[in-house]
Amino acid sequence: MAATFWPSGRVLLGTLRTSLSPAAAGAGSPRCRCPLGAKRYLLTDNIMKLKEFQQKKMAVAHSISGTKETYFSNLEDKLAQNRLILKDELRTLLHLCQSHNDVELAKNVIYRYHAENRNFTVGEFKFGPVFMRLCYELDLEESAVELIKDQRLLGFFSDSTSFNILMDMLFIKGKYESALEVLIEMKNQGVKFSVDTYVLAFAICYKLNTPKSFKICTTLREEALIKGEVLSRRASCFLVALALNQDKVAKAKTIFSQIINPESITCTNLNIIIHIQSNMLETVMEILENAAEGHLSRFVKRHEFSEEVLTKLKEKVKDIPTLLTRFDEIYGKLHINGQVTAYTLDALLCYTPRDRKSHILPLTKRTVSQRTFQPLSHSLLAE
Repeated sequence: MAATFWPSGRVLLGTLRTSLSPAAAGAGSPRCRCPLGAKRYLLTDNIMKLKEFQQKKMAVAHSISGTKETYFSNLEDKLAQNRLILKDELRTLLHLCQSHNDVELAKNVIYRYHAENRNFTVGEFKFGPVFMRLCYELDLEESAVELIKDQRLLGFFSDSTSFNILMDMLFIKGKYESALEVLIEMKNQGVKFSVDTYVLAFAICYKLNTPKSFKICTTLREEALIKGEVLSRRASCFLVALALNQDKVAKAKTIFSQIINPESITCTNLNIIIHIQSNMLETVMEILENAAEGHLSRFVKRHEFSEEVLTKLKEKVKDIPTLLTRFDEIYGKLHINGQVTAYTLDALLCYTPRDRKSHILPLTKRTVSQRTFQPLSHSLLAE
C-alpha cells in the first residue's frame, strides 16, 4: 500500500467511530431542494452522468445478439474455464447489469479482468466510473466500498471520478464515516484529488462536525495550499461552516477572507454568522441595513438571508432593546424586498450547482469527437 494519509490514520478512524453522535450525523438535510438548482447529490450532472449511463445501458441492451441471460451464461463459462476476459465483454456486462445478482457476476469478472490486465492500465478504458454509476443506480454502495478498498484491485480505480462518485453516494445516505474512509483510501492509493474531491472531503468533515474531522479538513487545506492548488469557493464554505460549528471563529474569519468573490448567498450568510459569533453586532446590523436599503436596479440581484441565520441574530440581540428595535425594522424591510429565504445554511451549503453549459444550440450536429476523432457513440463509452 502507498504511504498512509496521516501517521495516526487508523487511530483517527477509530476515534471517529466512537465519537460520532447521531445528532452530528443527522445534522441538516443533504437531500434539500434549494432555489439554486439543488439535486440529491453534491456533484454536478457532468460528473455523475447518470442519465447518459442509463441511455447507454438501453443502447447496449438492444445491440447485443441473443439475450442477456445467454450473455451472462457465456461469461460464467469463461470464468469457470479460466479463459481470457476481453475489455468489450466487461464493458458490455457493466451496462447490462440490473440487479444485485448481476453485479455479483460483474465483480467476479472485474477481479479476473484486472488480474489479467493489471500491467496494461495506462491509457486504457476506465471501468471505475462505470462501475460506480452502476452501484449508484442500484443503491449498492457497500459493494462499491468493498471493491475500491480491496488491495487486489489496486490500479483498477485509478481515477478521482470513481472515488468522488462513491463518496457522493455515501454522503447523500448520511454514511459520513464510510465516506471518510473512502477519502483516506483514495489518499493512500495516491489518486490525485480533483476540485470536486476537496468539495466532498470538506462536506464530509462538515457533516461529521468533530474536532478530528476539523483537523482533517484543515490539514487537507494546508496540503493543497502548499502544492499550489486552488480550492473552490464551495469547498472553502464547508470549511468555514465547520470552523464556526467548532467555535473556531478566528480560523473561520481567516479562511473566509481568502475566498475569491464571496458574493454567493452561502457566503453572505456565513459572513453574518461570523459577525454574530464574533459579537460584532453593530457591524452586522449595518450590513443588513445596507442590504435592505440599498438603492439597486431591479436587474441587480439583492443579497438574500436565511431565516435561520436571522433568527440567530435576533436571539443574540433580544436583551439589547436598541438593537432589537433596529433588527425588527430591518427584518421587516428584508421581508418586503423578498430578501429572506426559508432555506437553512445547511441547505445552502449542500446545493448542487448547475453545469456551466452554453444554452446556444450548435448550428450543425457533430458526429465525430474533436478529441479522439472517433464517432461520438464511442466517446460516451470512454467515460
